[in-house]
Amino acid sequence: MHRQHNNFAVSPFFSHVLHGVEDACRERGIVPSVLTAGPTDDVIQQMRLHAPDAVAIAGFVEPETLATLVAMQRPLVLIDLWAPGLRSVNLDNAAGAALAMRHLFEQGRKRVAFIGGSLAHFSIAQRALGYRRAFFEAGLLFDPSLEVTIDAGLDPDTSAARAMQQSLEAPGPRPDAVFAYNDAAALAALRACLARGVRVPEDIAIIGFDDIPAAAHATPPLSTISVGKEALGRRGVELLLEEAPAETEVRLPVHLIARASTLVKTP
Repeated sequence: MHRQHNNFAVSPFFSHVLHGVEDACRERGIVPSVLTAGPTDDVIQQMRLHAPDAVAIAGFVEPETLATLVAMQRPLVLIDLWAPGLRSVNLDNAAGAALAMRHLFEQGRKRVAFIGGSLAHFSIAQRALGYRRAFFEAGLLFDPSLEVTIDAGLDPDTSAARAMQQSLEAPGPRPDAVFAYNDAAALAALRACLARGVRVPEDIAIIGFDDIPAAAHATPPLSTISVGKEALGRRGVELLLEEAPAETEVRLPVHLIARASTLVKTP
């Protein structure tokens, strides 16, 4: 895993993915070890210390790091990451984005902002693609100014809140809904709206992605796209160990959970 994914307070998603990896390994008598690395780390030296028989790469890594690991010629699988010619397990990110957007459109929302992260992350890029495509499929004009990317130089909560403030303060009509690339960003956007007296969902509906535990306990509870986080890790181990898999690029289904952050109560 990249070092940026190793702070579970910031990225609760990957703690669940790792649980799935650990469970699948334990059932097969495999002892997993977790290595986190950043762009300045000597990955080859670290790999020598771990002496792995196989490698599962979870989440974003720099292309140079991926190339280094591929060159070591160990059995390898990508989890929440994709590269041509390699085994991979991913969520159906684009379909999840389409579900979120369709739900917002069905609630009568038309100006849907997108709070996104770095498009270097495969899953985020796919969610952004699904967001843009949804306007076309709904026969609506897409306004590029509605798409805001968080500042990678700030902590995720602060940068997502700033992105929400930027959307609220932009000239022209204000968005009437927000689709955030993950729940943590959606929750930060929700707090930013409430702090400014913007009512959720009456003024702005907000939906996230991943269904982390905090989503159900937010005020109001957060609508989201639910994903099998443990299943992602478990399926990655299974695909890694298969001798001749029927498919080398696995895509796991997702589904919508509609909560109060997008549903306006009718009198």
